[in-house]
Amino acid sequence: MCMMAASQGLTVAGHPNDVDRKRIERALQARQRYLYVRPSVVPAQGGYRIESPCCSRNVDREGGVIDVALIQFSQGYWRLYRKDHAQGTWEPHGAFGRLGDLLDLLNVDADRQFWQ
Repeated sequence: MCMMAASQGLTVAGHPNDVDRKRIERALQARQRYLYVRPSVVPAQGGYRIESPCCSRNVDREGGVIDVALIQFSQGYWRLYRKDHAQGTWEPHGAFGRLGDLLDLLNVDADRQFWQ
């Protein structure tokens, strides 16, 4: 936040916010995996969590909703995390200067680290 805004009691849009959430939702329409399900982007601390029904049944044999990715904005960077479903933990994947670059990687997911 800039010093002038802080001194005047103004706030800068934080995360999560509806503008970036909608931007992520729109971008996910271009994904190359899990094309037959509708992922959700839900607010998470400092960012957004993407969840989706598990159509592959690799993670949830019943096809239930699973975590796909966690996106957080911190210290000027967009940080992307993948879910280690066996351990139930979020694993750091990378930091990006632009949200669009992060979403491009997430949508392609050549190594199936997110859309499992």
